Amino acid sequence: MAHAAQLPLYREFLKRLRAGRERAGLLQMEVARRLGKPQSYISKCESGERRVDAIELAAIARLYQLPLTFFVPPPARKSRAR
Repeated sequence: MAHAAQLPLYREFLKRLRAGRERAGLLQMEVARRLGKPQSYISKCESGERRVDAIELAAIARLYQLPLTFFVPPPARKSRAR
């Protein structure tokens, strides 16, 4: 099985995770402090070394003041041939 960070959708998620933090104008240290985690936790999440679960992502989204769909956009709709 491929490492999670190697999957295209997860790579996109990781890009958005970092972009969300940068958009919020926060450093990894600030995010870690506000979430009560070590800075290495944020670094590992953003690099794909550590998976982010749904509860953690919800806390991050609240902190960054972004909707969950910023990080995980809804799947594209497939058009149906008639």
